[in-house]
Amino acid sequence: MQIITAEELKARIDKGEELHLLDVREPHERAEFNIGGAFVPLGQVQHMQVDEIEDWKDKEVICYCRSGNRSGQACMLLESLGFRNTKNLAGGMLQWQEKFGR
Repeated sequence: MQIITAEELKARIDKGEELHLLDVREPHERAEFNIGGAFVPLGQVQHMQVDEIEDWKDKEVICYCRSGNRSGQACMLLESLGFRNTKNLAGGMLQWQEKFGR
């Protein structure tokens, strides 16, 4: 697992890069604010229910949550399932909103 900062991610989004974002928060958190990507709550990742992102195994997967803790866990779990290039958004959505707002 590597770390990506909010600034690095925003720059890549703004450039229009094709990114594989994975939101591992709960539905109510995602409804409040999100930056896009697939939605697989951490509980599903923990139960290995990741069929919808199975084809991302050889791609860079950028995980995010509220603060960076759950997404860090998700990165480690995904690596144990064969995902080769996971990145955790440092500080999660809290850091994103502090830097860029909603």
